[in-house]
Amino acid sequence: MFTGIVQAIGKIERVEPFAGGVRLTVRAPGLDMSDVVLGDSISHNGACMTVIEQIDPQRYRIDVSDESLRCTVGLDAEGGCVNLEKAMRLGDMVGGHLVSGHVDGVGEVLSFDPVGDNRELVVRAPKAMARYLAAKGSVVVNGVSLTTNSVRDVEDGCVFSINLIPHTLSVTTLGQLAAGAKVNLEIDLIARYVERMLGTEHR
Repeated sequence: MFTGIVQAIGKIERVEPFAGGVRLTVRAPGLDMSDVVLGDSISHNGACMTVIEQIDPQRYRIDVSDESLRCTVGLDAEGGCVNLEKAMRLGDMVGGHLVSGHVDGVGEVLSFDPVGDNRELVVRAPKAMARYLAAKGSVVVNGVSLTTNSVRDVEDGCVFSINLIPHTLSVTTLGQLAAGAKVNLEIDLIARYVERMLGTEHR
């Protein structure tokens, strides 16, 4: 489990294809690796991945399967930057919201416009995710826990807007977004279970 509070920005130094996926070497000088051991989970742009090798205090390797590559974006680009968060421990402060690290869909940035010192991020989400998104609700964008300002349904899904403050823009990769960019999305964990319970009651 994660909280959606980014702890560092990492850089994908190397992408090595293998049968069934790719192996990434990630450099993360800003991430405290002192308590990380083999098998630990780290969120990369919202996708939970397992550390398979720690090269040195700043670099480690993960394997990303073809299935994960199919369901996500930004995990196979050499030189690309990724938002990083280590798995939370029991007793940690949940500064964002409970996040599973399982990407539910890929959204498209429709606009990313300045509003004073802030930025308004507008994203179109896939139709399968639309029922889980609500105004003033939680959503994860590239591993960052955010609150929606507005949500409106469209024919092929829904469009939601988010206000990003300067701090969020400076400590995550979201400041690099532009119209047309693809982003990893995860719906709120509670919404997922509520939908399941309501669906079961009506069977």
